[in-house]
Amino acid sequence: MKLQWKVAIVTGAASGIGAHAARLFAGEGATVVCVDRDHHGANAVVNEITAAGGRGLALTVDVSAEDQMREMVERTVEEFGRLDVLFNNAGVMLADDGDAETTTEDVWDQTLAINVKGVWLGCKYGIPAMRDAGGGSIINTASFVALMGAATPQLAYTASKGAVLSMTRELAVLHAREGIRVNALCPGPLRTKLLMDFLDTDEKKQRRLVHVPMGRFGEAEEMAKAALFLATDDSSYMTGATFTVDGGITSAYVTPE
Repeated sequence: MKLQWKVAIVTGAASGIGAHAARLFAGEGATVVCVDRDHHGANAVVNEITAAGGRGLALTVDVSAEDQMREMVERTVEEFGRLDVLFNNAGVMLADDGDAETTTEDVWDQTLAINVKGVWLGCKYGIPAMRDAGGGSIINTASFVALMGAATPQLAYTASKGAVLSMTRELAVLHAREGIRVNALCPGPLRTKLLMDFLDTDEKKQRRLVHVPMGRFGEAEEMAKAALFLATDDSSYMTGATFTVDGGITSAYVTPE
């Protein structure tokens, strides 16, 4: 098992990528702390993990609240003795997110509070715990839109994911000699509730799909498998990387520098 004896935190673990990742991590031997604002959803994932013979804990956390993020890491270390993997996956894509003229201040602030501040707070408290454990792996969920922008306007979301990508690179450089790896997972368009709710018409869905060489939306499980690779020693020489899993969309539309 590739994560035997490891302790992992997964935020946004009640559904989508986070839920799949939590199950995969546990299947590889990790103790998984499933974090979400949706306690029932996170607890359901933990129940699946324990029913399969694994160990897990569900915590109700608002990732944009510093005291809750600090307590998340403290509780993890108190319960399980260490922290080895941190998957900063929680994120939002709000329906009213539009272009520079139409996006409201409230939508902007909510999006950046969860998508950017949440990742920063996870790292702020996760890095010292990993240092105490002798190293670890941090995976931050960014997006293909951080690399190329989006065909359907979602400016706050795109800006937030660009910030996650930049933050990942800097943290990777700062902590590489401590054995703490920091990588960004950049999913392409996915068939998740988050995106399907945003692309709420067939026209919007097709406008997104026409850009994807594979011609389909990705699946949350495919992203979770990529996160598992970044969590394990299979990626031991990777840090500061933009791990793009996007059906070919960036290869088709982004010109290499």
